[in-house]
Amino acid sequence: MMGGPSIRPRRLRATPAMRRLVAETRLLPAELILPMFVREGLTEPMPISSMPGVVQHSLDSMKAAIAEAASLGVGGVMLFGVPEHKDGVGSGATDPDGILNVATRAAVAEAGDALVVQTDLCLDEFTDHGHCGVLRASSASATGYVVDNDASLERYREMGIAQAEAGSQLLGLSGMMDGQVAAVREALDATGHPDTPLLGYAAKYASAFYGPFREAVQSSLEGDRRTYQQDPANRREGIREVLLDVEEGADIVMVKPAMSYLDVLSDAADVSPVPVWAYQVSGEYAMIEAAAANGWIDRQRAVIESLTSIRRAGADATLTYYATEVARLLR
Repeated sequence: MMGGPSIRPRRLRATPAMRRLVAETRLLPAELILPMFVREGLTEPMPISSMPGVVQHSLDSMKAAIAEAASLGVGGVMLFGVPEHKDGVGSGATDPDGILNVATRAAVAEAGDALVVQTDLCLDEFTDHGHCGVLRASSASATGYVVDNDASLERYREMGIAQAEAGSQLLGLSGMMDGQVAAVREALDATGHPDTPLLGYAAKYASAFYGPFREAVQSSLEGDRRTYQQDPANRREGIREVLLDVEEGADIVMVKPAMSYLDVLSDAADVSPVPVWAYQVSGEYAMIEAAAANGWIDRQRAVIESLTSIRRAGADATLTYYATEVARLLR
């Protein structure tokens, strides 16, 4: 130790060029997926107050945003439909002229082969009660109803076929019903869509960080989703769900939210034979924006650091509302 230590890790941190050269984790535009909300009846985009910089798109503004994302090398877009009318079974989800299916056809035509057009396969945006499935009366429940798992699977089958026929290139199964991947896979294979891949939202937790999303999709939710989304306390259960989705035929699996569940994401990356994605959800986005607006954090550094942490934990790709912005920065 005379004259100081001989092992000096700081040598590799001395300059920006050196830090770039030895970085263990890198972000690429192709690994970013932009979630987009398309609202029926809009003629121009409408800002979402709880998510500064994010909008509900009209069909025209959606196409412009897809063209921009494609030009920057973003890997994909995930479409969510916001219908004008809702009912108990989410009829608009399977209507070929419903907003999500109309938007899907328009998005595929706009994107060509420049990025992957993905669609959210869930009923919550389309039901008047806001749940991700069909309700059934139950005297044993404090609410007087339960979300009927198997009846919901029937709707998912129909929704999967409708989305495949609209041209979706990846179906995002986010409802958290038991057996949803197997049910939709079976329906697609039986109707001539064996090549349509499935993204299983496998480890999806009943999180407080979904709050701004409810505004984005104009959710009608009554109660909560704790009987089907996972308890935030459970880590091993997340891996069980991942392995079940893989067994049922998921081509990709998802951990959601991302930043509060990096341990689950790392576990999933260790065991999954298929790609593992993560979703940086609306509340995670809103926290960064709120703190930056108050001058408490450096916004750009926080955005990059948050996405790097998700990538470092094992995500092969990340759904993030920052996708286009970060792709521009990376270029």
